[in-house]
Amino acid sequence: MRILIAPDKFKGSLGAEEVACAIAAGVRGVLPDAQVDIVPLADGGEGTAEAIRLARGGEWIDCPAHDALERPITARYAWLSETQLAVIEMSAAAGLAQLAPNERNPLEASTFGVGEMLRDALARGAGEIILGLGGSATNDGGSGLARALGFRFLGSDSQVLEGPVSKLVDLAGIELPNELSLPSIVAACDVDNPLLGPRGATRTFGAQKGATSPQLEILERALTRLADVAAATFGFDRRETPGAGAAGGLGFGLLTFCGARIRSGFDVVADAIRLREKIRQADIVITGEGKLDRQTLAGKAPAGVARMARAEGKMVCAIAGQVSEDPEVQCLFDAVIALDDTSENYRNTPALLQERGRAMAEEFTSWSRRRGSNP
Repeated sequence: MRILIAPDKFKGSLGAEEVACAIAAGVRGVLPDAQVDIVPLADGGEGTAEAIRLARGGEWIDCPAHDALERPITARYAWLSETQLAVIEMSAAAGLAQLAPNERNPLEASTFGVGEMLRDALARGAGEIILGLGGSATNDGGSGLARALGFRFLGSDSQVLEGPVSKLVDLAGIELPNELSLPSIVAACDVDNPLLGPRGATRTFGAQKGATSPQLEILERALTRLADVAAATFGFDRRETPGAGAAGGLGFGLLTFCGARIRSGFDVVADAIRLREKIRQADIVITGEGKLDRQTLAGKAPAGVARMARAEGKMVCAIAGQVSEDPEVQCLFDAVIALDDTSENYRNTPALLQERGRAMAEEFTSWSRRRGSNP
């Protein structure tokens, strides 16, 4: 029997690789002769670089950058030298998790550090860049990243606009860098929000980044002005493109200033690690994440794994911290087991994952017999 274990992270508890290893330990305890393959996953957010690096044998590159409040930091990204592929997570430089709760301020937060990471990859000779858009602290429409690449944002007096995102309300022109040669850039995300409006970057995600109601209005005006001036400058308008609102409008910035493409984060990772091929080779697939619910259906890794496994005629099971009783969620999988870990800081998660992996493996024997095969 060949079992593929391909979970996403349990957010706030364990990374995807730790989750997979714990489940694998439980499975091997019951089926010591089974071939167990571990493939940690991500959907464009945190863990994307690690998932691709592990699957493809890449290395970590450290580079100087600035965080969302433009304080000096050392950020890192994954590098695959064989294909000259850089995998960058915007959260490594401008992530919400890097800020204390009292530091969250999307009027001040900038994606400048993400642009510095991109610049470092360009200097290394990147022929392709994957940029994951999850976990942002920013709402600047990618203007900070653009500044790091040499774009200048000008007011009506032709003076350079710098500082808070609110300055973009007075934006009159965008000056392009003299020389900027960019490779293929793919922006990986799991949302399809446009830049502006009720489903846009500001009104959907701004409050969770610390914006007050008056600040939300300022941010919406600033991004609207950015989109208007960008459309006049470049002759195209990406504000309505699905995913433009991802990461506080960084999706829009990458589309506009870098000619990037936006793709489903799960699809990007699945292609990069050759997930479909691994599923074809397996008899049973196990996936999971911290919580299986309606959001899982909208581009999250476990749903992508389940649909891919079904298409290949494979059994697919899930282990999650919490599981919704929603029938549409439940029917994605042949079996679902919840941890229901209520302990402080999920300290029991590794042991519970191992226990649930063991319980699931005990079911595999009867399933295999019903299918006419031996474990």
